[in-house]
Amino acid sequence: MAGRLAILACGGALPVMLARAHPDAVHFTLRGVPSELSASAQEFPLEQIGALFAAMKAEGVTRMVFAGTLTRPALNPAEFDAEMMRLAPGLMAAIPQGDDALLRFVISMFEEQGFAVLGAHELLPGLTAQGGLTAGPAPLPVDLTDAARGAHILTAISPLDIGQGCVVAGGQCLGIETVQGTDALLAYVAQTPAALRRGARGVYVKAPKAGQDLRIDMPTVGPRTVAAVADAGLAGLVIAAGKVVLMQRAETLELAQERGIFLISQDIA
Repeated sequence: MAGRLAILACGGALPVMLARAHPDAVHFTLRGVPSELSASAQEFPLEQIGALFAAMKAEGVTRMVFAGTLTRPALNPAEFDAEMMRLAPGLMAAIPQGDDALLRFVISMFEEQGFAVLGAHELLPGLTAQGGLTAGPAPLPVDLTDAARGAHILTAISPLDIGQGCVVAGGQCLGIETVQGTDALLAYVAQTPAALRRGARGVYVKAPKAGQDLRIDMPTVGPRTVAAVADAGLAGLVIAAGKVVLMQRAETLELAQERGIFLISQDIA
């Protein structure tokens, strides 16, 4: 018999969705990381990781899921418990290697304690789009060409651990998502003159980095993304099939229809 599920809740709506779908799950949060599940969660500072492990085991947890937007809390070495002292050298070594290396190390910390780490998409059926036109008008041939170019760009920069999205118009890359995030990228693109778009409206392409562990930090789009894509004057957005979370699905698809932009999902290597 499977043991209890733990939701390690961070920011955004995803932890709430998981809590509703799995009412028997126990909730945990990290000090300094805001979460909408804070009222129902046991909170621990990351410095006291040993206490978190012990609490999870005391609750009968055998499975866990990281959910929501994880911001990096500042660490105070003076508060490290014995377990964090043991893990600190590996953690410090992973941080300069980029987000992927850091997140893989975090997953390994919990797996070492015997917890099975699951992805939110494994616990919420329908969380991702599986392929084809999902909403809005059919893309033009130039849009599909731009989508292919965007996918190629994301594949090429994957080893650099830079970001999960880019915008292409008429074959021209108008921007690449970096640590500032999707909103900043699309706001910047909105200021790009039409003359630089080579006669095309352009598309936003979103996909995980090659080899990314989808159990944590899976790319996400939602109503705000759709609105920003439309405000930037783009024709639509293209997401990796089965590998990008589609938040507030009905609202997202309805908004794409209203704003006259397409949302398609396709295989992106």
